[in-house]
Amino acid sequence: MASKKVIWSIRAQQDRIAILEYWINRNKSKTYSQKLYHLFNQAVDLIAEHPYIGRPTSYKNVKYKVVRKYQLFYEELEDRIEILLIWDSRRNPETLDKIIKINKQAPTTE
Repeated sequence: MASKKVIWSIRAQQDRIAILEYWINRNKSKTYSQKLYHLFNQAVDLIAEHPYIGRPTSYKNVKYKVVRKYQLFYEELEDRIEILLIWDSRRNPETLDKIIKINKQAPTTE
C-alpha cells in the first residue's frame, strides 16, 4: 500500500511547537523534545502508511494514535491524511469535543 500525503492543520503545528517548547523550558534541555519530535514523526509516517492503525472516535474518518501521553488526532480522507491536533491526555477531556469540531473545518498547510 502506498503512503498517503500528510497535511498538518495549523492547530496541530501549533500544538507540536507548544509541546516541544514546554519540555525544552521544563527540562532546560532539548533532549526530550527531540525524542518526542521523532516519536511524533514516526507515528505520522506509520499513519500515512497504515491509516487504519489509529483508534476510532465518534467522528467520521477521525482516529487517534497514542504517542506517550499525547493523542495525535487525524482524519483519513480519500487522497490524504490530515493531522488535526495533538492532545495532551492529561488535559480536561470535556474541551476536546469542541476542539475536534473546530479543527475538522480549519484550514491546513502542506
